[in-house]
Amino acid sequence: MQTDLRGRDFISDMDFSKEEIETVLDVALTLKRERALGIGHPLLRDKALAMLFFFTSTRTRSSFEAGMAQLGGHAAFIDHETTQISHGDTGKEIGEIFGRYYDGIAIRQCDWDIGNGYINSVADASRAPVLNMQCDIYHPFQILADLMTIVEKVGDPRGKTINVSWAYASSYQKPISVPQSLVLQMTRFGMNVRLTHPPEYKLMPDIVQQAKDNVGQHGGSFEILDDFDAGFKGADILYPKSWGALLTTDDDEESARIGSQYTDWITDSRRMALANKNALYMHCLPADRNIEVTDEVIDGPQSIVYDEAENRMHAQKAVMALTMR
Repeated sequence: MQTDLRGRDFISDMDFSKEEIETVLDVALTLKRERALGIGHPLLRDKALAMLFFFTSTRTRSSFEAGMAQLGGHAAFIDHETTQISHGDTGKEIGEIFGRYYDGIAIRQCDWDIGNGYINSVADASRAPVLNMQCDIYHPFQILADLMTIVEKVGDPRGKTINVSWAYASSYQKPISVPQSLVLQMTRFGMNVRLTHPPEYKLMPDIVQQAKDNVGQHGGSFEILDDFDAGFKGADILYPKSWGALLTTDDDEESARIGSQYTDWITDSRRMALANKNALYMHCLPADRNIEVTDEVIDGPQSIVYDEAENRMHAQKAVMALTMR
């Protein structure tokens, strides 16, 4: 167990070692048990977290706010459009100033080719730890919650097959950060990771290479498929969700045209039957219902999306407790 995480940033999934991630999971499970038993844990009493949002949120904002309150601290919601950030405050200035006001800075900035660079510019100038609530490259807290949920449901994840698949959605060109963080983190825990997507929906080459390198170090396997049904066959965990064709085009109309070729990439009961008998369905939410996934699947007995959503709060509390002490 590695316990010295005080003051550490958590921006990339790889910022914490595998052993440090295991520490986070251990603390998260402890905090979850204490919450269930009504045992208070004001570990961050009188501490304050700045939550800076450039991108709308439901679970992220709510889970961080509730988590900080349960830890005895305060979370301040900051919308970039209602501050001087929209009129000229730079990342360096936010890091310098918020790092003096607050004990931690959490940022959600998902704009393509901007978000991660901005978060790192804040971190470079901040004396307080900076936490990535999602950017254009990574979504580390979502994947911590996913890993925690998998451990709760199936135990040791080593040797289990997870299908990280693209799925059709009509709402908007969603970030690629969830699938990228999934293939990075799950390959560190010995899982057999499948990445399934149409040819236009590739992930960043360096992320894919890191996932392959993780297999060499930690075991398991990593393969890339382009057949939606094939990704389901024999899998233990299904994680099909939409993401944008951002490495193919930055034009929304062109992206919509490309996506319209794959409207049949929807998770339904027939696809679920291709997987192992007790396979689990996961999604970071929100899902485009009956477009990305049918109601019978997302609301069915194999779906664990609400346990997954709850674990966002517990995993985030663990990281905040360890880094903001």
